[in-house]
Amino acid sequence: MNFLDDLNEKQQLAAAHINGPMMVIAGAGSGKTRVLTYRIAHLMRQGVDPFNILALTFTNKAAKEMKERIGSLVGMGEAKNISMGTFHSVFARILRHNSEKIGYPSNFTIYDTQDSRSLIKSIIKEMGLDDKIYKPGSVHGRISSAKNNLISPSAYEASAEIVGEDRMARKPEIYRIYKLYNERCFKSGAMDFDDLLFKTNELLRDFPDVLHYYQQKFQYILVDEYQDTNYSQYLIVKRLAAVNENICVVGDDAQSIYSFRGANIENILNFKKDYPDFQLYKLEQNYRSTKNIVEAANSIIARNVDQIKKEVWTSNDEGGHITVVRCATDNEEGRVITNKIYDLKQSTGCEYKDFAILYRTNAQSRSFEESLRKLGLPYKIYGGLSFYQRKEIKDLIAYFRLSANPNDEEALKRVINYPRRGIGNTTLDAVSVAALQYNTSMWNVLSDPHQFPLNISSGIRTKLSNFVTKIQGYNAKLELVPAYDLASDIATSTGIMRELYEDKTPEGVGRYENIQELLAGIKEFSVSQPEGTKATLADFLIDVALLTDADQETEEDLNKITLMTIHASKGLEFPHVFIVGLEENLFPSQLSLTSRTELEEERRLFYVALTRAQKSCTLSYVNTRFKWGQLITAEPSRFIDEIDSRFVHFENKLEKSGGGVSLKGFTRPSDFSKPTTSRMQERPSGVPKNLKKLSDTPTSSSSSGGTTQPLKVGYNVEHDRFGKGKVTGLEGSFPNQKATVFFPRVGQKVLILKFAKLTVLD
Repeated sequence: MNFLDDLNEKQQLAAAHINGPMMVIAGAGSGKTRVLTYRIAHLMRQGVDPFNILALTFTNKAAKEMKERIGSLVGMGEAKNISMGTFHSVFARILRHNSEKIGYPSNFTIYDTQDSRSLIKSIIKEMGLDDKIYKPGSVHGRISSAKNNLISPSAYEASAEIVGEDRMARKPEIYRIYKLYNERCFKSGAMDFDDLLFKTNELLRDFPDVLHYYQQKFQYILVDEYQDTNYSQYLIVKRLAAVNENICVVGDDAQSIYSFRGANIENILNFKKDYPDFQLYKLEQNYRSTKNIVEAANSIIARNVDQIKKEVWTSNDEGGHITVVRCATDNEEGRVITNKIYDLKQSTGCEYKDFAILYRTNAQSRSFEESLRKLGLPYKIYGGLSFYQRKEIKDLIAYFRLSANPNDEEALKRVINYPRRGIGNTTLDAVSVAALQYNTSMWNVLSDPHQFPLNISSGIRTKLSNFVTKIQGYNAKLELVPAYDLASDIATSTGIMRELYEDKTPEGVGRYENIQELLAGIKEFSVSQPEGTKATLADFLIDVALLTDADQETEEDLNKITLMTIHASKGLEFPHVFIVGLEENLFPSQLSLTSRTELEEERRLFYVALTRAQKSCTLSYVNTRFKWGQLITAEPSRFIDEIDSRFVHFENKLEKSGGGVSLKGFTRPSDFSKPTTSRMQERPSGVPKNLKKLSDTPTSSSSSGGTTQPLKVGYNVEHDRFGKGKVTGLEGSFPNQKATVFFPRVGQKVLILKFAKLTVLD
């Protein structure tokens, strides 16, 4: 029997495609993962060597599940030979095999976000800069954005436009921080997440022999979630596919929601320009949701101008209407939604894991957590503190990292005095200063103290020498001893296991159990490798450094109500979904109301949220919500109005109220009104140069110092204390109006206009 018979007609056509470029536009719930899986299995049945297949997935978890499915169709032995995983995990391995070409050790460290920001914080301190202006998180974001656009430190410094933007934001030293950050990473033999793509592009660009090798190796390339690729990822795929052009991209432009990470929707919209002879397949049958949910989602996304047209449909049951609930406050919203979950579970007998509460921002989780705890309902926050971010886990993994790469300064600083061995901060500072003075790594200073003299006592020298000897011993075993055996040796001989075992408090017992769980995970990792492959601790480190939240779900998380941002929900599905906080300036975000492009991405985000639901979907909004410590009046999101009324049920009783409609005392214009012009103001172009005359400006200062005429979102203004800024939001009505203004010098401020002295700049 042909296993392609398991697919519907359109899925079969896509899965049976062998040669040439192809694009699969897969509507929500249309079985795109199934098509990818069956296409790879079909290629192998047609004689394609699995070693010649490259499949790039959204998460490592998805890759593992796909390999298992492929294994069930063609045999697990062959399925293990496919190069499959995320961009970062696949290309980290390629970089490791070719590291000497770009000057890195083969066992280079991969810095996570915490490592990167810690290093940036150290550099900011060493440069004597104000960390309230140069916040490590925002500086890291700027550097990350540059790398994703393949802008090197030298190119960054040479760009008058980029450096000018930094000066306008009162952060003119970012280019120097970027340069030093890159130098320190290189000195430590470390790459951050963005480097894994940046350096791969460098490798393929500067070494034609390497590019040729991988073009011949990866004769068939498949890319999942292509709409979420950034420029760096796009260029890697284009280079690798240039010879054979057997490239298959799968995605849905309607679910492109990661522009803030550098994702470029143009990659999927312009695929036909790169491959004019491509074959297009559309998967339009939704297997996930009820007819009402599918049609409601269609009515929303139809309003976007930039899209590839498709008609998503389903043969599933009609299902209930989308329910809309109005609440008085955010605390009431938490109680109402929690009670609905409790009642629905009691009436249907479903499990806790069948429910998801989705919100626009992480800060919204508070009211739901409080209400769930009061009712004793189990929940998990997706994207919270993951297993691999726990202190005891990071401590032991830092030892693993240092054993693989002794130049890893972030790992060295973490464990040089853990467990305590009498090496204090004074000693560590002396080593750090010597490393900077001699332009070398801290490890080189420690391992050759005679060449780099330190003003420390003989007792401290002995302790440092013992530490160095211990790490050198682990490093010598790295390629000789299996991953699990070496990990167990390190956990025991460092004293970590003993210290945690002796702590008999509940927290101590939990930490000890976590270490045991980590070692068990290393054992499982070793067993899962292709036959004949010896898994080293260095292999495990690359694997674990690139885990996403979706890869880290534990058994204890399986039957709990899920709380998560909508961005994090991408690719998941739940029988019952609650989308909360549907208010203007929250969802859609007030930062997205200045251009059609940004608003359309917010609408795609709402589409993603809606299409996570299988059986029921409830939307909620509030009359008033606390923001920045102040109570503000909220209005329903335009997205509620944009759903075709045939698919919506307003739970609060509607009553006639003059020219509008009243929801139990809350009046709203009929059909929630269309967005006002002020919501859609375009950002003013150009840099403000002159002050307007008071008589000509929309805003002027009264004798008491207040603002006497209305402002508009997007206006550039000046405050006598905070300097120049931009109006990003307005609340209330004039003259009792509040303005949210972003000042590059001091950050975001909420000002009451009757008291604030603002001057509009032309």
